[in-house]
Amino acid sequence: MATSRLLQHPILPVAPRADVPFTWDGRPCTAKAGEPIASAVMAHGVRVFGHHPKDGSPQGLWCANGQCAQCLVLADGRPVKACTTPVVAGMDVRPLDGLPPLAAEGARPTLGDVERREVPVLIVGGGPAGLAAAAELGAHGVPVLLIDDKDRLGGKLVLQTHRFFGSVEAVHAGTRGTHIGERLAREALAFDTTEVWPESTALAAFADGWVGVWRGGARYVLVRPQVLLVAAGSRERALPFRGNTRPGVLGAGAFQTLLNRDLVRVAERLFVVGGGNVGLITAYHALQAGVEVVGLAEAATECGGYRVHRDKLARLGVPIFTAHTVLAAHGRADADPSTAIDRGGPDAADDGRVAAVTIARVDEGFRPVPGTERTFACDAVLVAVGLDPVDELTLQARAAGIQVVAAGDAERIAEASAAMMAGRIRGREIAHALGAPVDPVPADWARTADLLRSKPGPGVAEAPPPPAVGVHPVFHCTQEIPCNPCTSVCPQELIHIDPDDLRQVPTLLEGACLGCERCVRVCPGLAITLVDHREDPERPLVTVPFEFVADAVHAGDAVTLLDTVGGVLGEAEVVRVRGAPRARRADAAALGDAAAPAGDRPPRAAGGVDGTLLVQVRAPAAVAARVAGVRPRGLAAFEGGSWSDVASAQAVADDEVVCRCERVTAGELRALIRAGHRDVNDLKARTRAEMGACGAKTCAPLIARLFREEGVAAADVTPGVRRPPFVEVPLGVFAGAEEP
Repeated sequence: MATSRLLQHPILPVAPRADVPFTWDGRPCTAKAGEPIASAVMAHGVRVFGHHPKDGSPQGLWCANGQCAQCLVLADGRPVKACTTPVVAGMDVRPLDGLPPLAAEGARPTLGDVERREVPVLIVGGGPAGLAAAAELGAHGVPVLLIDDKDRLGGKLVLQTHRFFGSVEAVHAGTRGTHIGERLAREALAFDTTEVWPESTALAAFADGWVGVWRGGARYVLVRPQVLLVAAGSRERALPFRGNTRPGVLGAGAFQTLLNRDLVRVAERLFVVGGGNVGLITAYHALQAGVEVVGLAEAATECGGYRVHRDKLARLGVPIFTAHTVLAAHGRADADPSTAIDRGGPDAADDGRVAAVTIARVDEGFRPVPGTERTFACDAVLVAVGLDPVDELTLQARAAGIQVVAAGDAERIAEASAAMMAGRIRGREIAHALGAPVDPVPADWARTADLLRSKPGPGVAEAPPPPAVGVHPVFHCTQEIPCNPCTSVCPQELIHIDPDDLRQVPTLLEGACLGCERCVRVCPGLAITLVDHREDPERPLVTVPFEFVADAVHAGDAVTLLDTVGGVLGEAEVVRVRGAPRARRADAAALGDAAAPAGDRPPRAAGGVDGTLLVQVRAPAAVAARVAGVRPRGLAAFEGGSWSDVASAQAVADDEVVCRCERVTAGELRALIRAGHRDVNDLKARTRAEMGACGAKTCAPLIARLFREEGVAAADVTPGVRRPPFVEVPLGVFAGAEEP
């Protein structure tokens, strides 16, 4: 089988890893040490993990986060989640077709006593909020037990290769997310009072004050905290459309996990649904890994994410369709999609994998407009239409009378920088509440937190360039967002942003720019260039940041010059390409990972010291200040759609799957709603919706949407009861039986 492993990456080091032999469906394969089954088999081109017992529809990866069960496979005869189960040498992995077989009766397991622990603070979640809180509590001598369901700390920061926005002083802005995660973990673990349980999941909170924890995926432990801090992050929203459960339709987090954690590329041609920061950033990550992004659709009239993220995609040739929605993901059987749109069931003439996607323009009511359909050939559809807080443990603990607080996305969806600040604030509040000798939360912390949580401001006109003399930076920022790394690195202190309002766009003060290029390479939005008129005023030298592998562009190459939004300004020859130079130790705090001390610096990537290349071209003086990016020939070339004339659909068509675990369609649920049923628990009993392995994590918001579409007020709907455990767990674990 062919491999889809990355051999080079502009940001991430691609180091050799030991091979682990296993078999997939009887065929010999190799995984990398510590790699989960899903990544290993998808590296070999596998996309279909099995078939659903209800209708035989093909099943593939959706979340890669253990939140659903769409990736179930048989490993040595036992059903497991492929996304969270590591491969071990000699493992026999097979697709799960239908229901798993019952295990043969064997020897009774040895049962033991359930361990009990009492702790001052239990933190659930080792991402930015949980780590920041643990560090703050540790700094004030408060003992902490921190649990996380992954094998490493950092949460989603592990997947974020881009530089972060926000405040340099408060949240390490200008540093790549992967390196921020490593730094936060070091800070949290620097105290002897902090204990960490990796690969451990909080299952339930009980009225007697105990929290059930599945520790290490092996044994059950009851923990009673004085204070419970839930920093479990968020989960991605599902979206109903025809073919939404096909293998190849996956969440942005799953795509990033495979690409940026496990270095596995699972698509050659990707279509992205959703123009928030998650969709925009993941599309950029895909391009960096050599995946062609054939398009991005956003239902609103403007992308909701930062404009600098959108502009990066536009400069790389990605078509962005605002006021558009997805209608269907097709398989190879849909040769004529106008008459053969299927749900990937057993009668399909192919394996059900994605082969194309159809989108359409929407009107003011977000209804598809007939005649505006466009179809694009692709082998993956990435769904990035928003996040929901992981709040079930918070709600249950609150109902049980446990002193509980939430931080980060588990409390309120925002950027990871905001989660760090929120965790720090919660840590200080908890330390104060437990009687530690600590001052209350400073007022400027709360003010910074509000700034970091703020939505992007309105668009602004690009600042006029400085006079065409000497050397100076040019700012291509056209939106107010919280960000200040450029002000922190200028040795002449020429770049100004009001310290009381990080959302301002930067301005250039009067003074002599040294041309040091630090602002160019530290900008998270790649929105600063440097124009140098000193050698040739008619054709000044323009320095542009570039975050692709070094082999993508060389001195002497012809490149296309682009303005901020991707407009073509002409052609130019590359004068020089180099990586960002090492900086002095004194600059480390200001430059983040690009200037970290030698002992604290992350490994070099292929593209340079910190992964950012500086591409220098000579451009005509008339356009030099407008050059915001360059596109080498052959990079991110776009090919148009191959199909058309697909029938339009309603917001949620009756044959679209709402509950992917139990394959319950919108039509089944809509018929009951129209018959007067208003209790979601009644719908569950009649259809099994919300009764699947994911515990209603994906379908509950979609069922609420169906009620809205039918004109039923939320106050008239009885919600479904969310019962623990919050993830599947072998029953024997509760009796003290350790998993083999």
